[in-house]
Amino acid sequence: MSNIFKKNITILIVLLMLLSITACSGGNEESEAGDLPEKINVGIMRIANDEMIAIGEGLFEKYFEDRGIEVNHIVFDSGAEANQALASGSIDFAAMGNVNSVVSLTRDLGVELIWIHDILGESECLVAREGSGIEEVKDLVGKKVATPFASTCHYLLLNLLQEEGIEDDIQLLDMQTTEIVAAWERGDIDAAYSWQPTLDNLLETGNILVSSADLLERGYITADVGVVRKEFSSKYPELVVDFIAVLEEGKQIYLNEPDRAGDIVAGELEIPKEDVLRQMAGFIMVPAKELITDQYMGTTEEPGNFAKVMKNTGDFLLEQNSIEHSPSQEEFNEFVNPKYIEMYLEREGN
Repeated sequence: MSNIFKKNITILIVLLMLLSITACSGGNEESEAGDLPEKINVGIMRIANDEMIAIGEGLFEKYFEDRGIEVNHIVFDSGAEANQALASGSIDFAAMGNVNSVVSLTRDLGVELIWIHDILGESECLVAREGSGIEEVKDLVGKKVATPFASTCHYLLLNLLQEEGIEDDIQLLDMQTTEIVAAWERGDIDAAYSWQPTLDNLLETGNILVSSADLLERGYITADVGVVRKEFSSKYPELVVDFIAVLEEGKQIYLNEPDRAGDIVAGELEIPKEDVLRQMAGFIMVPAKELITDQYMGTTEEPGNFAKVMKNTGDFLLEQNSIEHSPSQEEFNEFVNPKYIEMYLEREGN
């Protein structure tokens, strides 16, 4: 074989190797790009919180859709509906009351709690119909009272009735918020424990007996929380961090520019701004940096108080036969996961 032929063979082999490396490199780039989901499905509640502000401000487009990821928002009337969607795998993230998140843990839906949207105050109330003869909680005896079961309102109502010693003396009805409004307008119920914006409908012809803010002072902490399927978070941890960034940016608008936040939410919910501002006043908003303190979610090294609150909630729901078992404190410590908030704050240099 001639030297020229040998050189040509060598050159050909090198070229083939280079082409192979280039092809592999290109394949890896496509694989990395392909690892991102085309769509993220997010279960939301139509309330005046950080998530609604983020939607109105186009923050999901800023963080996701500009990268080619479509974000699909699906409205749920309650956390029970969101849990059904999580169970089927049809949504990736969901907002719900912390009581329903306890249910999602007991049902082993494979989710983790990654965010606290708000602590509930006057945004939820027990309201009695005008003319019903109900002036205080003890007057509920023999009356029909509606609330969405396995919700924050249900949890607080049960505790309240237990304190008064009348838990067995009322007719407690399980209704979604839209059903409550319809039943209220028909005169089918005497009282209801519900949240905004449904609450405003009830207050047109009703009076507040007690609010979640009153019960917060008695030690009953409830909150709207954000959960994610662990199958999603384990595969796309950075997208979960981006999700936290979206919510925190919305929350900062809420905290620092409430008037602007009112305009944004009023546009999204299509209700008067004064109604939005009143609803917003019923929430206690806690920024990301405070969420990872002992008072709330704690850190990955040391669980915070919220995991204990969740355990207490689970134990109470078990006593009421609302769930089949209450997870251990260790399970709740793992369920309340501040890791993604920590990753977000580290990324932001906080």
